[in-house]
Amino acid sequence: MLQKNVDNKGTVDYGAFVQDSLAFRDYLNQLSSHHPNDSWTSAERKAYWINAYNAFTVQLIVDNYPVESIKDLGGAIYKVNTPWDIRFIEIEGQDYDLNNIEHDILREEWQDGRIHFAINCASISCPKLYNRAFEAATLDEQLTTVAKEFINGPKNSIDEGEASISRIFKWFNGDFIRDGSLIDFLNAYSEIHINDEAEITYQEYNWSLNGK
Repeated sequence: MLQKNVDNKGTVDYGAFVQDSLAFRDYLNQLSSHHPNDSWTSAERKAYWINAYNAFTVQLIVDNYPVESIKDLGGAIYKVNTPWDIRFIEIEGQDYDLNNIEHDILREEWQDGRIHFAINCASISCPKLYNRAFEAATLDEQLTTVAKEFINGPKNSIDEGEASISRIFKWFNGDFIRDGSLIDFLNAYSEIHINDEAEITYQEYNWSLNGK
């Protein structure tokens, strides 16, 4: 479904997901009936939760389609009923919202900055929705791929002496400086080497839907 409904730029055909609702619901049911446990490897759990975050985000949009922005969903009370705080996810009797998956599981357990480029918040400024499922056997390679694609892509502007980058790097700064500076992290994936004294600025975030 990802290969069919998401193009190489990350534009999502949500209408096609609506039309493929039986197949999509079947996949969501598989997620909901297979909660990760201690018998799973770390890579298996990590891949599961990344795929779950993306799939349930698509579900949230599909269930409210058409919508202009994910931020139009939920209510106006911050940290109470934003789209990321709606507890609509049920996995083997346990209830979750998208914030639980992102912050309490993925960021907490793995502390891997590349995760931010693998999960998609259904918005234009987000890292694109990868049009493949993440798999345990190739997960490290896939995470490096999405990190390189995002950092070198059109949502960041990088030069040796200055870099205008996504606000993701500001909002989650701590996730990118565990092993050095933010510039060190960027240089690990950037095609252009950024000088240590380069000026860093942050772009405005476009929350419009990443759909056709």
